[in-house]
Amino acid sequence: MIKQGKNFFHWLVSNIDLYLVLSVTILIVISFIAIYSAGSNYGMSFRYLSVQFLATGIGFLGLLLLASFNYQHYKHLDKLIYVLSLVLLASVLLFGSVKRGTKGWFDFGFISFQPVEIAKIMYILVLSSFLDTKAKEFKRVSFLISTFAILLGHLVFIMMQPDFSSTLSYFPVTLFLLYAIGIEFFYLLCIIIGGGLVVGIPLLGTFFDMQLKIAQNKTFLTNLILFLKNDNTVVYIISAVLVLIISSWWFLWKLRIRIPIIYPVVLCGAIVLGCVSSTFVEKSLKDYQRKRLVVFLDPHVDPRGSGYNIIQSKIAIGSGKFTGKGLKKGTQTQLGFLPEQHTDFIFSVIGEEGGWIIAQLTLIFYFLFIWRALVIAKESRDRYGSLMAIGIATMFAFYAVINIGMVMGMMPVTGIPLLFLSYGGSSIFSSLCAVGVLCSIYIRRHTY
Repeated sequence: MIKQGKNFFHWLVSNIDLYLVLSVTILIVISFIAIYSAGSNYGMSFRYLSVQFLATGIGFLGLLLLASFNYQHYKHLDKLIYVLSLVLLASVLLFGSVKRGTKGWFDFGFISFQPVEIAKIMYILVLSSFLDTKAKEFKRVSFLISTFAILLGHLVFIMMQPDFSSTLSYFPVTLFLLYAIGIEFFYLLCIIIGGGLVVGIPLLGTFFDMQLKIAQNKTFLTNLILFLKNDNTVVYIISAVLVLIISSWWFLWKLRIRIPIIYPVVLCGAIVLGCVSSTFVEKSLKDYQRKRLVVFLDPHVDPRGSGYNIIQSKIAIGSGKFTGKGLKKGTQTQLGFLPEQHTDFIFSVIGEEGGWIIAQLTLIFYFLFIWRALVIAKESRDRYGSLMAIGIATMFAFYAVINIGMVMGMMPVTGIPLLFLSYGGSSIFSSLCAVGVLCSIYIRRHTY
């Protein structure tokens, strides 16, 4: 039995993607150091590290288990996986604990678990299976409807928590997987327009309110903003756009430029659906959350309120310069000026205390991880494995771009963590499970 165990371990290590695992391990080591420093100001270093070590240990066990499991079996279990993911998201609404206004946690005392983190991985497995199975039908509208029905199942439960930031990664993952399957660019554009309206309309009023503070003495600009801020004006503009689309199609048809009716219908449908869905997003977002999402455009409009996080983060990163201030010597970090420094703004801690050198080293290993995930997608033995790897790579890349852009003042403050680096047991566990799936695909790339 022991010999069999040694043989299995040797087989796993000799076939696993060492570059992938090495990049993840180094990122986690950097994370432990940064979390230790970030928690020292509050006397929480031991607790943060204890939880992170425990979750990482369990995560590596999950990685080994999933790496040894043939990923192709997920395709045959896709319906069960989807149902389980919905059960997880629904059960947290019934039995979960509330943290920061979101009922999205199972609290076990010393450690808590956020089901949405593992549900994202399950969604990638299920959507990849659906797209692979229905690949020949990708030109049909029913294909898109079914795809978004799968997506909607998760989004509804997550928005009921409500947890807006957790829903964001679903959209790029879905878009890139649809692109990989060969769907027309027009449909992707419609999805982007609809998604933009879902998020954009609720933030429009908040943006105009912030602009009114700037334009107090500018009569024309003030009147223009007040006009655009009116709900009826938005309805008129959307209605005019819909009429313009249909009229343009009719005019081109009369000129014998035959554009199938499905194109204007889908485009108008995406616009209407985006506008309707935006009302649900608006209800789930609190006023301070909306301000945080738009204040990155000019954080000094509200420097002590919604713009405070971005301003302090930029000061922290800038003050680190080339070599950094040293471990536990960052003033913004150690004096408590930097908010959420062990979670959302962990990269700011790395930039301040490690400087440009460690920050760039972190980005290099993050890039290495995503690159290896894309290589695994390319070398996969089948389309199903390739789609899963693309979905996982997209999720990690999205989180990295948004989080790092956020701490540098180039992206809105969405509450999205930096996977592998930010403190969070659920996050590190689900991330390592995703790595396990990638390893499973890589190990079996040459088997038929």
